[in-house]
Amino acid sequence: MKTDKLIDALVADDAPRGRPLRSALAAALFAGGLTSFVLFLAALGVRADIDRALGTWRFELKVGLVLLALALAFSLCIAVSRPVMPSHPGRRLLPLAALAILAIAIELLILPSASWASRLVGSNALVCLIAIPTLAIAPLAAVLAILRNGAPASPALAGGAAGLLAATAAGALYAFHCFDDSPLFVVTWYSLAALPVITLGAVIGRRLLRW
Repeated sequence: MKTDKLIDALVADDAPRGRPLRSALAAALFAGGLTSFVLFLAALGVRADIDRALGTWRFELKVGLVLLALALAFSLCIAVSRPVMPSHPGRRLLPLAALAILAIAIELLILPSASWASRLVGSNALVCLIAIPTLAIAPLAAVLAILRNGAPASPALAGGAAGLLAATAAGALYAFHCFDDSPLFVVTWYSLAALPVITLGAVIGRRLLRW
């Protein structure tokens, strides 16, 4: 069978299973996230001042950012798991980039410039860089296991998307422990913490998701 006919056959075969794939991916993310949640409670726990934090716009914006990242990463993961992916799938992340830029702009406008550096560095940067990749391990393994059943056009890209999804799930958990709520901190350090997970996902995906 020629390559183009094989791809057409895979696409046709995959079409009615779009909903099961989405459901299976959501179930895998939930299972991996549940494992991470248990680890989160055992090793980190919810911040002591969570009641007070819930009433602040910075904390609410932080949670909104990580939840939006989670939803968009899920959509991206679905898109790149197909034999034929849509053009420019990364555009799905543009709303997240726009919200992050807006949040940073607001923070810079309302804070004196002398406090920018301290807000950026925060007090938990090292913990963030360790905790998010650690909490992402179980979701990454679960998501990659589901994506093995697909036929992604780019295994490395699909693996990287799985890593992004796992990292955003971990970030959503870690946000409830992290005492640094400034958008300067969140956008910088959460993104840096996600990079090794994305890289690991791409490396594993390149081998594991080949067809």
